[in-house]
Amino acid sequence: MEKPTSSASTTFPNLALLIPMLAAMAAITPLAIDMYLPAMAAIGADFLTDITLVQQSLSLYLAGYALGMLTFGPIADKVGRRPLVLVGLMGFASVSLAISMSDSIEVFLGLRFLQAFIGAAATVVIPGYIKEVYGENTAKGMSYVSLIMMLAPLVAPGLGSLILEMGNWHLIFLFQFAYALALIFLVLFTLKMPSDKDMSTRSQKTVLGGYITVFTRQGVKLNLASGVLTSFAFFCYLTASPFVYMEVFSLDKSHFAILFGTNVGALMLANVVNSRIVTRFGSKRMLHVSTVLACIFASGLLMVNLWSLSYHYTVLALIPLMGSLGIMSVNADAIILMKFKNETGTATAVIGTLRFGFGALAGPLLAFFYTGTAVPFCALMLASVMIVALCQGYQSFINREQSSIN
Repeated sequence: MEKPTSSASTTFPNLALLIPMLAAMAAITPLAIDMYLPAMAAIGADFLTDITLVQQSLSLYLAGYALGMLTFGPIADKVGRRPLVLVGLMGFASVSLAISMSDSIEVFLGLRFLQAFIGAAATVVIPGYIKEVYGENTAKGMSYVSLIMMLAPLVAPGLGSLILEMGNWHLIFLFQFAYALALIFLVLFTLKMPSDKDMSTRSQKTVLGGYITVFTRQGVKLNLASGVLTSFAFFCYLTASPFVYMEVFSLDKSHFAILFGTNVGALMLANVVNSRIVTRFGSKRMLHVSTVLACIFASGLLMVNLWSLSYHYTVLALIPLMGSLGIMSVNADAIILMKFKNETGTATAVIGTLRFGFGALAGPLLAFFYTGTAVPFCALMLASVMIVALCQGYQSFINREQSSIN
């Protein structure tokens, strides 16, 4: 990892530890979501309830996380990031321990909501720290964090299954408790950034004022829409991929796991590429080029499925498409964050909440347009990236008009 040029380097002695630590903090969300998936049946049996009720804990977690981001983002801007990190990690650890001792499905569901809500306090500040360290090269730092963080959803289900082999589902949440506890000690002794003492970085706006600032800042709305639509395309893939691979193309679970892992690998490789060249070309150009590529590959994905070609062609179109989406995502976020000095927490809350909210529409829309083929999934992904292209084209037009006036 290249050393970022930032004032943080004078006060943070081990920058090689900072980014993995921030990624590990961000990973509490995918770990909390994916680790317990293999244990759902066991949890339902233990509480003498149907598994469908246990599955509601996933929706409750996402709702709690979105509400937590909206709550703690503006607070972080006013009181500083480090206190929110400690509150979030301590709260997440305490609730995880409580979940491991829950004795009813009602308590379990309530605690899962609380676990997500309080855990959001720790994760909502991470992009702000990355911006502080990397400055104009924020997209580079976000690529590093995304690269490391992508390992979490890959290993979490397997880790959960391994823990179940050693004991019962309670151990999964004890592991989450221990994980958060380890991060607390790491943060206490190593996370010391200039912004933690610099009062000039604090926002003086009210919560409502902070949100108004984010939505009214010039150049934010179209880039925000670009990031949200990119995330929607991701959720379309995540929602539809099991059906597409195993039902449409009749592949078994092992083949699906390999192909799913391949696409995650494409995302990771894209983040490596972005981290290497974004400082040379800039986030705007990287976003524009990756959007054009995404439109090309999404068009190809739709065509091969309209022509009912074998799954090999779908795989060949999806791999570069997913890589393009990865580059689009980190650069759209970086462009937005660079527009704020004191409201990065609020901006992060807006980005995260809208992404989760619009991502949740992927399932209902795919069900509405269901045809028994992969065509609706492909068409929704293509529509998403094409609208991103329109947003970026219009944003470029606005920038040119403003430049000519000035």
